[in-house]
Amino acid sequence: MTCGSCAARVQAGLIGVAGVATARVELEAARAVVDWKPGQEPAVETLVAALKAVGYAAAVQRMDVAPSTGGSAAEQAWRRAVWIGVPVTLAMMVAEWIFGLGMNRTYHGVALMLALPVQVWVGAGFYRGAWRQLKVGGSNMDTLVSLGSTAAFGFSLWAFLTGMPGHVYFMESSGILTLVSLGHWLEARMSVHAGASLKALLTLAPATARRRTAAVEIEVPVAELQIGDEIVLRPGDRVPVDAVVLEGESAVDEAMLTGEPLPVEKTAAARLYSGTVNTSGRMVARVDATGEATALAHIIAAVQRAQSSRAGIQRLADRISAVFVPVVVLIALGAAAWWGFAFDSASALQSTLGHWLWHAHPPETPLAAAFVMLSAVLIVACPCAMGLATPAALMAGVNAAARQGILIRDAQALEKSGRITTVIFDKTGTLTEGRPVISARLDLSGAESEGPALDGLAASLARPSSHPLSLAVSTLRAALVPLDGWREVRGSGVEARWTNQNVRLGSPVWLRESGVELGGIDPFLAEQAKLGATVLVVSIGSNAIGAYALRDALKSGARDVVTRLQSGGFRVRLLSGDQPAAVTAIAAELGLSAAAATAGVRPEKKAAFLAELQAGGERVAFVGDGLNDGPALAQADLGIAVSRATDVAREAADVVLLRPDLMAVPTALELARQTLRVIHQNLFWAFFYNAAFVPLAAVGLLSPLLSAAAMGLSDVIVIGNALRLARKR
Repeated sequence: MTCGSCAARVQAGLIGVAGVATARVELEAARAVVDWKPGQEPAVETLVAALKAVGYAAAVQRMDVAPSTGGSAAEQAWRRAVWIGVPVTLAMMVAEWIFGLGMNRTYHGVALMLALPVQVWVGAGFYRGAWRQLKVGGSNMDTLVSLGSTAAFGFSLWAFLTGMPGHVYFMESSGILTLVSLGHWLEARMSVHAGASLKALLTLAPATARRRTAAVEIEVPVAELQIGDEIVLRPGDRVPVDAVVLEGESAVDEAMLTGEPLPVEKTAAARLYSGTVNTSGRMVARVDATGEATALAHIIAAVQRAQSSRAGIQRLADRISAVFVPVVVLIALGAAAWWGFAFDSASALQSTLGHWLWHAHPPETPLAAAFVMLSAVLIVACPCAMGLATPAALMAGVNAAARQGILIRDAQALEKSGRITTVIFDKTGTLTEGRPVISARLDLSGAESEGPALDGLAASLARPSSHPLSLAVSTLRAALVPLDGWREVRGSGVEARWTNQNVRLGSPVWLRESGVELGGIDPFLAEQAKLGATVLVVSIGSNAIGAYALRDALKSGARDVVTRLQSGGFRVRLLSGDQPAAVTAIAAELGLSAAAATAGVRPEKKAAFLAELQAGGERVAFVGDGLNDGPALAQADLGIAVSRATDVAREAADVVLLRPDLMAVPTALELARQTLRVIHQNLFWAFFYNAAFVPLAAVGLLSPLLSAAAMGLSDVIVIGNALRLARKR
């Protein structure tokens, strides 16, 4: 494969095979990964035959081991072509442009001997590609290069053998093949650079691990580890598989996996992820995922899928490229006929335009002019820039996102991300911590009171309970109070005995029903009700001595995330199943109006809410915690799951945030917009380039050699523009 159009043709051929679910084609690696439907595995021979039918040869590569991360075969082939072609082309340039030997008969013979190896060995790859396409009734970039270089070489050979006086174009035929090969080599090298993040992921997991059996440590290949095995991690070791800490404490650097810059403290029962680095202490861990089940393997698979998938805008470029080649061939034949049969008028137009642009010398004879202009048009119109415009930007954008802890599932997700108008957040667990914390406190016990301190009594009552509200109160730091007869009243609170008095911690309704006087608490209750907080009251006997308001607190930086999204032109909404007062209060903290917050929406109704917005023309992104937001994540134009690396395997969302930092949401959307902008720029320049240069070549203002240089330069510009995304931070 030589360009994006080739990759599209290969993908279409594989998807057309019965039983194939998906086919991901990797242009640079010259590889296709095929997934089939359950129970419908196609025969290997069928897949190979399908590729042969569209003009490509294939061999099976088992996926039992990770692919090689060295230089691609394509890059090596193009490099060899450059090493053959460059010395020959430079020698002929020096002979003709410096020593003026272009019209010398003896030089023509030397030029033929120099150009012939280039035409055979360097041109072989182009000829094979063109022939494969011709056999199946297709055409591609190889077709144009082969026709153009052959026209120049064939005319020159005929002129030399027949003794025709004038210039020959052996330099141009060699230069065409050499410069196009040079362009491909640069493309391959740039693609390697664009895929550096993925290759870094591929090399994260170590090859061996220390397995502990009966207190003996043995170094074994990672492939031999099984779930339940115990592994030993020393300071500086990379974690070989996903595991759970059994012994020891340490800090683990998870930056490459999650984008989190600071090491994460790990103690017993903490999760460890393959590819992360143990920075300090010694740990023993139990293996709980190996091979393709690890978080790192899921990330690698998802990044590969995203890089090799095709966005809608890419399919448009592919369709245009498919009809572009035949059109260019017709234009080239028309230009050749014009110069061959109306040489004087063509020369006159060239001379006129030369006064406004630049002066060019036409060939001496109509026949020579016909072959030269045919070659120039065919070469300058090669559509590889169009084929590269989208995949180059997608690869760079996906890698830039992965480096920042943002996993984009496929090209369609990236394309959709760049067109979002409204971002809707789930509240609990997404914008908030997902657990109640004390937000306000009222102490009526009095400093001179002989009774226990409010915080000490409340913490003592809450400590034995596992209720989320009790857990929040139990974190109070105060001297505990000895209690007797503790019991929990389900749905109401807890009570016990202290110095022969009843002490309680619970809901105001329960305490009031139990005969506790709440007059001093009522203003606090009214104030906190407006904020949507839950209030727990503490009482001794029939007297309330204090109260605590508990709320689900906002995550750090949540308001900054909303502000950044709004400043970026996105409409932001809050959607929750919580009570209206709590949702309205959270919205106010975020800087959102009450109209932008919708409360009391059950999980199964969230999808319908999104569908209503979409019917009104909104392109909606839904940000959820991935636990009960599956329907909404699927309904949204773009589903974003706020999660840790272990949730990469979830298929509900289009984008998964590998770290809990919510700022990754606007980062992902902004990066997607930038990627789409680069794609549009690339497509514009690719189409503009062809629209501008094909007419110039047809009227003789571009020689075949200059056409080849211009075509190669357009590819480099497209790739270079895409690589700007790789530097985004």
